[in-house]
Amino acid sequence: MTSDFRSLRDQILRFKEEKRALILSHNYQRDEVQDIADFVGDSLELSRMAATQDCDMIVFCGVHFMAESASILSPDKTVLLPEIGAGCPMADMIRVDAPRPVRTSFPGFENPPAYVFPPEFSLRDIRRQFPGVPVVAYVNTTAEVKAESDICCTSANVVKVIESLPGDSVICIPDKNLSLWASKNTRKKVIAWDGFCNIHERVTVFDVLQAKEDHPRAVIMAHPECRIEVLEIADHVTSTSGMLRFAKSSTEEEFIVGTEIGLMHRLRRENPGKVFYPLRDDMICPNMKKTTLQSVLRAFRDNTAIVRVPEHIRIPAKLALDRMLEIV
Repeated sequence: MTSDFRSLRDQILRFKEEKRALILSHNYQRDEVQDIADFVGDSLELSRMAATQDCDMIVFCGVHFMAESASILSPDKTVLLPEIGAGCPMADMIRVDAPRPVRTSFPGFENPPAYVFPPEFSLRDIRRQFPGVPVVAYVNTTAEVKAESDICCTSANVVKVIESLPGDSVICIPDKNLSLWASKNTRKKVIAWDGFCNIHERVTVFDVLQAKEDHPRAVIMAHPECRIEVLEIADHVTSTSGMLRFAKSSTEEEFIVGTEIGLMHRLRRENPGKVFYPLRDDMICPNMKKTTLQSVLRAFRDNTAIVRVPEHIRIPAKLALDRMLEIV
């Protein structure tokens, strides 16, 4: 540990104590950011946990929609996002009213669900097209989109959420890959949005076959944001939290990790006797990696990177989250 690292860490810990703060880190953050956090996990579990803690401030090391979720569930606490410009391209692919300005082609999406809405539509457009059909919003969405939706879901509970709703159809936004995976596991018709995670979308069948050839004894874990053809040949499809649980409980000793490489740090730390390989070396989210120890210190010192969801959006967005939490 260098003297600079110790100095940064010590300053952060002093601020944390003075401001009665809680530091949260998403599983995809830099190793050193995860190491100074009070809790590391996925976005929703962190926000839910923070709402139960006795603190005045939440410093969320993640991206913007995650800090919004913390604000939705903890309106009485100050929420800081150390890198205020850290966004999620997938979350930005859908808007309540305003369409995206540039039409984009998304090759490789075959055998789609009932209908895949192109990105120039808005959420209200799709609701008008399918009146009365409930909207399931992935937690990887803005607070405004959550507020316009009926219920939220995670990558782990999307099928359970869909099955809980009345009728034989659902609108699932914004990840087309998660929607297609869900449609394969439910009898309901899934009306999808043409959004995607640019990190998981890049994984191909060739990558999986190459990984199997390179590490023939390893089990392949894939996140459901990957393409359906990738998921169909993976050994285990699950969320980041699911990967952590699976790796810990499995008797296997080698694993190929089909998600953002930040998860590797926690996997290796929690399973010292096991070996983990990235499915692709470039599964790196630049937005997740924006946050540094310097970012965290600056957020504490300047107190300017505040994320606060207005009440007229927070209340209906919380309702969508609460509906999901009632069934899990």
